[in-house]
Amino acid sequence: MTERITRALVRDVQLEDLGTLALITLENGAGPTKPITFGPEGMAELRTALERLSARAEAGEIVAVGVTGKQFHFAAGADLHEAAQLTTPEAARQIAEMGHETYAILADLPVPTFAYIGGVALGGGLELALACDYRTVSSAVRAVGLPEVFLGLIPGWGGTYHLPRLIGMENALQVIITNPLRNNTQLKAAQVGELGIADAVLDSADFLAESLRFTASVLRGDITPERREATPVDEAKTMLGAARQQVDARLHGAAPAAYRALDLLEVSATSERAESFEAENVALAELICSPQFAAGVYAFDLTSRRAKNPAGAPEADLARPVRSIGVAGAGLMASQLALLFARRMQVPVIMRDLDAERTERGVGYVSAELDTLVAKGRIGEAEANRIRSLVSGTTDLADLAGADLVIEAVFEELGVKQQVFAELEQVIRPDAVLATNTSALSITDMAAPLAHPERVVGLHFFNPVAQMPLVEVIRTERTDDATYATAFAVAKACRKSAIAVADAPGFVVNRLLVRLLGEVLGSLEEGTDVTVADRALWPMGLPMGPFQLLQLVGPAVAGHVLDTLRDQLGDRYPASPGLQQMIADGAPFVIFEGRPSAASPVDPQIAQYFGSRPEVGGQDEAGLLSRVQQALADEVRMMLDEQVVAEKEDIDLGMILGAGWPFHLGGITPYLQREGALA
Repeated sequence: MTERITRALVRDVQLEDLGTLALITLENGAGPTKPITFGPEGMAELRTALERLSARAEAGEIVAVGVTGKQFHFAAGADLHEAAQLTTPEAARQIAEMGHETYAILADLPVPTFAYIGGVALGGGLELALACDYRTVSSAVRAVGLPEVFLGLIPGWGGTYHLPRLIGMENALQVIITNPLRNNTQLKAAQVGELGIADAVLDSADFLAESLRFTASVLRGDITPERREATPVDEAKTMLGAARQQVDARLHGAAPAAYRALDLLEVSATSERAESFEAENVALAELICSPQFAAGVYAFDLTSRRAKNPAGAPEADLARPVRSIGVAGAGLMASQLALLFARRMQVPVIMRDLDAERTERGVGYVSAELDTLVAKGRIGEAEANRIRSLVSGTTDLADLAGADLVIEAVFEELGVKQQVFAELEQVIRPDAVLATNTSALSITDMAAPLAHPERVVGLHFFNPVAQMPLVEVIRTERTDDATYATAFAVAKACRKSAIAVADAPGFVVNRLLVRLLGEVLGSLEEGTDVTVADRALWPMGLPMGPFQLLQLVGPAVAGHVLDTLRDQLGDRYPASPGLQQMIADGAPFVIFEGRPSAASPVDPQIAQYFGSRPEVGGQDEAGLLSRVQQALADEVRMMLDEQVVAEKEDIDLGMILGAGWPFHLGGITPYLQREGALA
């Protein structure tokens, strides 16, 4: 892949009676929605422009320099694909040095410098803004941050030096470490202002003009932006020590980038710019050539490209319009779906359950969630009221008769779902779509008794619905193209990423997660120590351990899915008497209260429930890790042989978006290949 060169276009702007501002506009000629990135040629363009402006500033021709980008993009930093093609630390170091040298020219200009952040500013793009003296941000901007750790890198063009000096070490840790590890959380404009990254949050309608007025006010002395005091060295080291403990508790050493970023922040707390930049050069040269970065780029491509164009999806124009939705059920999952449909699709949604108390509880849940969104500033009161008006409840099945799509979200029992579908078929229109949110059951069996099984499709949303970005769209052999296309259209309208999945037990994500949990539970039944079982998977760097996952999804739910998959796929999904007894007793797997952040939250008392097959013999950490890796590889091979998905990339995408599989692992199949478990 060759670099799309970013140009640094310079024009002079008169600042009333103050003199001339040289405005650098970054442009890559690729339209307003294509991110601006820097490869070697683009960085050279910027450097040349800055060197010319430095000479003009020395000569007194200009009084300030401003940097801005396109309508929706300020700059997204280094070209990841260019960086991924670098094969030696020497070549990687050259990229790091080029960025530092160029940004240093900007930082050292003898006139005030301003960054006007009118769109996305990520990675090296934000670092470009940090090299300026002042920053404004458009109120419409929703993506500002330093996501490098998420991708297996570190901020390598001055971010670890400039940011803590601007906003303090605690806030810098949030932006550089915490947010990337929290599924690459990015900052919105208001947060950019609150943290002190930007000096002013300005209206998006006339952003550049407002930014120029702000610049003039600063130059006149009418505005003096506040600056935080630098964090004292001792306090910074204490904060870094606490952050290192938190990273350990999450990653257990599995991903080097976060640790290198902490090291760099410690250097910045005690060193000047040259030493800090050199430390970034060394770290970036190592990490660009690491397997973690290659994995991160692969995962980035999956989530930014394949997720937008699902493999196997039918032509979008085959989809039927969905102007109203019925939800069979009013429990927690049904209520979450109702809120999602009303908020994202802006269509009327009717929840139907057996009695008024249940339906009122479901509608009440929607209203309470909207109150929470208003309180957090996520939506306004007017929008909340509009969404409320779209959601209603009923006990009368006939009230779903006019819905274009009805999705069931009732108890995960095949007979119950068959009964619900049979009742629905008697009242809904002939062209209405029937969808199921089942997480593991056979949709073919669910639809078999119906007169029109061709209009049945799976739409498996993940819990919690508002946060999880994945939908598995499941097609049976009888599902027609219009129904299938409608399901993909609904997922897209809900702003979810979809993968096309065949009607196979557990589909993709649950099949793999439950296989993983089954191996751990099976190992406990064979005598493996609980602490060993908890620690064994730490090298994988998963967002949570197996016992935390069991508690999150609910032991009863996990046990039900495990039993279902064992019935359908065989004894490789083992029985666990210990799990069943814990479900009966209501015993928790983990206890968080009173434990250090880096300590395992697993309750050691759960050991009393397991050990039903001690004659087999337990395993050590390495043995259990290998066992889980081999089991996952085995399941991946079978899913590909069974054509559950079109290609392995869909398994990887499903695990990243549906199970929080870490970016630094690059997807489950590359990870298993690197570990030698999968050919």
